[in-house]
Amino acid sequence: MLLPRHQLPATATDRTTNHVDMVRHCFALIDTSADHAVFTRLYRDAALAQAAAIDRAEQPIHGPLAGLPISIKDLFDVAGETTTAGSLALRDNPPALRDAPAIARLRAAGAIVVGKTNMSELAYSGLGLNPHFGTPRNALRPDSVPGGSSAGAGVAVAHGFSVASIGSDTGGSIRIPAAFNGVVGFKPTQARVSRAGMVGLSSSQDTVGPLARTVACCALLDAVMSGTVVPELTHHDLTGLRIATPTRFLTDDLDAPVASAFEAAVRRLANAGARIVETPCHELDLVLDVIAEGGLVGPEAYRTHQGLLASSSGLDPHVRMQIERFAGHPDEKYQRALKAQARAQAAFARLMDAVDILACPTVASVPPRFADLLDEDTTLRINRRVLRNTSPFNILDVPAITLPCHEPNMPPVGLMLVGRHMQDIPLLAIAHRAEAALSHQTDRLLSMPAGVPFT
Repeated sequence: MLLPRHQLPATATDRTTNHVDMVRHCFALIDTSADHAVFTRLYRDAALAQAAAIDRAEQPIHGPLAGLPISIKDLFDVAGETTTAGSLALRDNPPALRDAPAIARLRAAGAIVVGKTNMSELAYSGLGLNPHFGTPRNALRPDSVPGGSSAGAGVAVAHGFSVASIGSDTGGSIRIPAAFNGVVGFKPTQARVSRAGMVGLSSSQDTVGPLARTVACCALLDAVMSGTVVPELTHHDLTGLRIATPTRFLTDDLDAPVASAFEAAVRRLANAGARIVETPCHELDLVLDVIAEGGLVGPEAYRTHQGLLASSSGLDPHVRMQIERFAGHPDEKYQRALKAQARAQAAFARLMDAVDILACPTVASVPPRFADLLDEDTTLRINRRVLRNTSPFNILDVPAITLPCHEPNMPPVGLMLVGRHMQDIPLLAIAHRAEAALSHQTDRLLSMPAGVPFT
């Protein structure tokens, strides 16, 4: 069922919507799909019961997400069940006592959770591979990886299994699967959304954010999870907007389709009135100082999950290796990495003083094919390349959003827009305007749940 591209209004549904039919439509798409690795758990009965309660209510249902079918990544707590984070090693943990705060806010706003989406084990990969629950296939290129670690989230939104999905992003885990599956993915500033009630990987870099079909939908979900007012997004053009585009680092060694799509997207933004400011972005070189000290994710992941190394033999060997290699990591190196992070953040803030946003390719490559993952060394090399452009902005703790920018029938490519620390709303407002400039460029929407009153 192909429907045109639209955006969510401030209130997702109204009294004229048959929410049961809408939720049934999502499950029908799930049931008829040949890809059974997108979800680790479905809440069919509970979702249909909630939709029926909304439909039979005598008064209009309030809440900006009333009746909206969403999915959530497998690392978020749901009351009464064990949170496995895509890992068999956690399956014997006690069940959660309550929903994660971000999920509780979504439910309170009326959202209907249809299921938990699959992910890279413990969120430790940018490719989306999972040997325990299977690996979802890319929605646009079934012979290719879905991107990770929020693998099922990107596929679910692209196929219309849910209108939106909630993921986490430590080095690109929202933006990579969004870019690879032709949808929108937003990584906020870390402090914006509570990380309580989720299986963490890196205390300094984990973030919670949405994947959806439009910027407006991401902004709505972000506002609910952060407890802020839904921003008013306008369709003004980009006249006078200063957009920095890197001439190196983030634009080095691009696959040809990525380079072509990025250049075309920048031209469209310029044609919409933006002023393109080419810059070498030397300030980003300071991010490499953090990596040279061993980074932050590895040492923090070891502190979080070292107990699994001794107690479980069921870990993905790739994940085990990633954790084990930071055993004995010197604390002085970790402390130097934190200081290098602070220097990099200050330098990036100075760069952004001269522009409004930075634009670059979300990922340097098109989605890698499964057949190209020949061995462990090749897989690690490809994974590092996939994470190259996204991970610096977790270190810098700035908001970043990816928009589809590929031409129809071409491999999926994302355009990443990056803002200033804690300036999430201005970035979303600019991304909404940029989305309009790119809107006719892509065929990313595969299916839309019936009955959603998009306008």
